[in-house]
Amino acid sequence: MTENSVEQENFRFGYVSIVGRPNVGKSTLLNQILGQKVSIVTAKPQTTRQRLAGIKTTPQGQVVYVDTPGIHHSAQRALNRYMNRVAKASFRDVDLVMFLVEAGNWSRQDEYVAKALATVDVPVMLVLNKIDLIPDKESLLTFVDKNFRSDDYDNIMMVSAKKGSGVEALEKQVLGQLPFSRPFYDEDQFTDRSERFLAAEMIREQLTLRLHQELPYALTVQIEEFKRKGKLLTIGAIIWVERDSQKQITIGKKGIVLKQVGSNARVVLEELFGEKIFLRLWVKVSRDWSDNDKLIERFGYTD
Repeated sequence: MTENSVEQENFRFGYVSIVGRPNVGKSTLLNQILGQKVSIVTAKPQTTRQRLAGIKTTPQGQVVYVDTPGIHHSAQRALNRYMNRVAKASFRDVDLVMFLVEAGNWSRQDEYVAKALATVDVPVMLVLNKIDLIPDKESLLTFVDKNFRSDDYDNIMMVSAKKGSGVEALEKQVLGQLPFSRPFYDEDQFTDRSERFLAAEMIREQLTLRLHQELPYALTVQIEEFKRKGKLLTIGAIIWVERDSQKQITIGKKGIVLKQVGSNARVVLEELFGEKIFLRLWVKVSRDWSDNDKLIERFGYTD
């Protein structure tokens, strides 16, 4: 950020929380806004488990978009309760909340999120996502009229996070609602998370994509080694599961599943970090870790 751009009187800065039910496209929208992959994305609900901030800096302003876990009505396990706490905490200490809803699909879980947002004291922008899946655009207006009152929201926007349509207009609307202020982060910083955190998430993404029908919710990733030597970055990670049977599934016959996951993860990590990577993966069992508050904290899920 140059001194001249910082001194501009019309420069804006603020925090924007992206909230909604699971699998509505929050992480996809964040990645589209940033123009690079920061949040992991899969077709499985509740892929996002922790808060992650993506930072977008332009000559007009700096916006910190906070990606959050999906808020769900039923939260029986400790990990699910943790995700709900993190998501609801994002309502506070932000300048704007973007409530993401799938166009044409209003569910009980959406209603639950809407009720939670009714008590916030910051502006709430309603964002209808996946409009590319609605061929009849007139039905979108009917959907809005049926389910939403305009005075409940400061703005209503329509986007396709996957295709990118409407996202530029959304960014302009967001920026216009933020206060005038100097930037908080460096111009080249794109997230508030560490490289170790990003590495763990990218590995977990590949595990979820490979094992999406078997055990995506029963596993987590913990980085044990993260060292640079010369032009090589060595990453060692433990994959934690909850059962011995899950360990066998994750490793696969003759180690084929773990090898495939490692190979795919290495490609993603090399693209993210821009350097050669040596990746080592181990699978260990920690029984019922996802329903144990102390264990989920040990594995990095901290409020």
